[in-house]
Amino acid sequence: MPAVVVLVVLANVLGGRSGGDPPAQVSGAPSPDPRAELPVLPVPVPDPEPEVDAACPALMGALPLDLAGEPSRRVDSDTPYAYAWGDPATVLVCGVDRPEGFTVGVGLVQINGVQWYVDTADPEVTVWTAVDRAVYVEVQVPAASDSAGVTELTTPIAATLERRELDPAG
Repeated sequence: MPAVVVLVVLANVLGGRSGGDPPAQVSGAPSPDPRAELPVLPVPVPDPEPEVDAACPALMGALPLDLAGEPSRRVDSDTPYAYAWGDPATVLVCGVDRPEGFTVGVGLVQINGVQWYVDTADPEVTVWTAVDRAVYVEVQVPAASDSAGVTELTTPIAATLERRELDPAG
């Protein structure tokens, strides 16, 4: 008798329902990954130095899936040390070179204990570089966006990358 019950249940599940009722809707079911809707973003990155390979994995593992209300998106880069959110994209690269024009003590912004050098030379993007960590971290923010994403990123940067004294020589 149990085999008959199993067959009836399977027939109803696999072969359709006998009452013509539509399938049940499940509330709270996960929605599709919003990253799938955004195109893959090519992100150029510098060749990683040994200190980058030592420091950046911890930061990359601590980054939020959403940043300032924007979903993360897939990137195409030569290292795993690039991440992006939204469209137009906010892009983070861990382990960049010293920013051009950076002078210790000049034009720095401190947010939640992280020192940032801010470059506004490009009218399309503002480039924020964390300059007081074991490695430099660059965040490119669309010029039309505010600094909310950068402010949010200070938490994982401060938590995962060792603070260092600013180096006047590089």
